[in-house]
Amino acid sequence: MAVAALTETAKAVIEGALAPMWIRGDVSDFKRHRNGHWYFTLRDATAQVRCVVWSRDQRGIPAAPDDGMEVVAYGQLTVYPARGDMHVTVTRMEAKGDGLWRKALEETRARLDRDGLLAAARKRQLPFAPRRIAVVTSPDGAAIRDIIAVVARRAPQVQLFVSPTKVQGDGAPEEICSAIERVTRWGQADVMIVGRGGGGREDLWAFNDERVARAIAASPIPVISAVGHEIDVTIADLVADYRAPTPSAAGEAVVPLRDDLMTMLSDRAAAMAVAVQQRVARARITLRSYAGDMATETTRHVTRHTAAVQSLAAQLNALSPLSTLARGYAVARAVDRERTLTSVADFVPGTPFQLIVRDGSIVAVPVEPR
Repeated sequence: MAVAALTETAKAVIEGALAPMWIRGDVSDFKRHRNGHWYFTLRDATAQVRCVVWSRDQRGIPAAPDDGMEVVAYGQLTVYPARGDMHVTVTRMEAKGDGLWRKALEETRARLDRDGLLAAARKRQLPFAPRRIAVVTSPDGAAIRDIIAVVARRAPQVQLFVSPTKVQGDGAPEEICSAIERVTRWGQADVMIVGRGGGGREDLWAFNDERVARAIAASPIPVISAVGHEIDVTIADLVADYRAPTPSAAGEAVVPLRDDLMTMLSDRAAAMAVAVQQRVARARITLRSYAGDMATETTRHVTRHTAAVQSLAAQLNALSPLSTLARGYAVARAVDRERTLTSVADFVPGTPFQLIVRDGSIVAVPVEPR
């Protein structure tokens, strides 16, 4: 028998004799290959077996195991014909306690926290009185019935729109993301509720998916997470703008009672009136202060300019010909007043000229000098 035939026969015999099974052991020599496959060894006190998790099968495993972690792995014992190696092809895996689930949550939370998506500062307030509420959940689940009942009782005028999706099982994270995106494209909702009713850890696991968390964080409208019961906390709760412990609590959080709404409006109206009065009072004080400052500055300005004008007037008066005339001087001008006579040569005997003095003028005639 050829070697290839032998190893193929061994593979057929082993796979035919042993059905897929759960195997318990400690993980060692874990390696993540560049092609995405996981390789490791399961061992106990006396034996060991090689294992592989193909990349296509990793969706059913919360996180990669760590060396030394005690796990139970579900898989098929087989032979790799090309090498004649025996190994277990693992498709499911669980760690002792919540090891893998907890590790997956911690890794997802760390990545989201590193990107700032868990920061309290980025969380938005819920709308005061929404008119349209979008609900991302199963159209057949208890969650939507609870939300409808609460909203109809508290605010019957509010419109509810359901963006249907699977909430558990294979493909649920992708469908939830698509349902959130539909609400975003629609663009008419004031707020969005994303959630489902109670269930086991695996039932709620879609709301721990990183893709769902990032879709919630990317929503342009506020998001309420309402997953499971009060004791259930998911990654979606941490990213959402508001975490409701149950779907019913989400309905109560998003729409106030009519009486509560009227009381709130009355309180806000009163607060607004007080704020306006205070604003007006502050404005009056400010205006009076500005008026006083303006009056003071105006007085200073006028005083400065008055002094300057008086100084200029004094200078002009000192330089004025009238001031010179007042001191006893006279100005001789030709009778036609077109020129001033400033030299003896300007006077022609017998030709009249005008002599201007302080309070008027007279006509004089020069004579021949003796």
